[in-house]
Amino acid sequence: MPAGTPTITDVAQRAGVGIATVSRVINGGSQVRPQTRARVLAAIDELDYRPADNARSLARGRREALGVIVPFFTHPSAVERLRGGLEVMGDDPIQVVAFNVATVEHRDRQLKQLRMLDQTAGVIIVSLSPSDEDAAALDRAGIAVVLLDAEHPNLTRIVIDDVHGGELATQHLLDLGHERVAFVGDDWTPAYGFRSSARRHEGYERALRRGGVEVRNSYYRKGPHGRVTAHRLTRELLDLPQPPTAIFAASDTQALGVLEAVGAAGLSVPHDVSVIGFDDLETAAYVGLTTVRQPLQQSGRRATELLLSSLHSKPEPIEERLPLELVVRSTTGPPT
Repeated sequence: MPAGTPTITDVAQRAGVGIATVSRVINGGSQVRPQTRARVLAAIDELDYRPADNARSLARGRREALGVIVPFFTHPSAVERLRGGLEVMGDDPIQVVAFNVATVEHRDRQLKQLRMLDQTAGVIIVSLSPSDEDAAALDRAGIAVVLLDAEHPNLTRIVIDDVHGGELATQHLLDLGHERVAFVGDDWTPAYGFRSSARRHEGYERALRRGGVEVRNSYYRKGPHGRVTAHRLTRELLDLPQPPTAIFAASDTQALGVLEAVGAAGLSVPHDVSVIGFDDLETAAYVGLTTVRQPLQQSGRRATELLLSSLHSKPEPIEERLPLELVVRSTTGPPT
């Protein structure tokens, strides 16, 4: 897009409304107050805003759906992201269709099916970095794409710095005086492209080395994502001749499994073992879990805003990096 060309975001800001409201006006939606509609139309005239062909197709009714492709969308982090996206949509007449992905084959089939659905205007792809072939095919199909927790240089994407997050968590444990720090994370499946756990582990190792603490391979445990697996991996760590005094779990879900395993071993948190997670899910506050907060709902909202914006123009792809924050609660303390 040429520099200075107005976008739907500019219209929304000028009219003092959300992007979804502007989308409803452009697409002829009836659920907009007359005063609001007049304000949006005035902003469009003032900015000389011109929707792209994809938006006009939406207005004619040929493209009426937005897709969300998300792996394991029953996982709490996926639910939080979807919740944020739906908040932006509100009562927008565009239909939102969620595609759950449980296998690599399923992912490829859903992407292919999405390209063939004439009514699909755009899609948010969560945690699944598309191949060059997929990105090009979606572009040829005229489908707007925003990636969330995934990467491709030719597509707009919202990400966090997982390496930095791993450093934040580990440095907190080092600052408390821990030197025997373990990590419980996910298997890396190259076909899926999930990299968050591996990157958090990279940050964990960086922090240890920077602090002059030995990186022990025996303190690294990984397996399929989930609380039960994390419980089993933690029992393995606690059975070591020199068990860790602190454990960094790559997600809050896994941290819950770590907490259960520590309790089942007759140990207490944080007196015997400190535990830190990642995500800051709603359950983290209930159990007093120290964690690294990533803005899950905010990321879902922002991805949806960018997708709605790209329906009405074709902006240059951008990368937005959302901030992380250490949230200290009761599961971490100095080693005894």
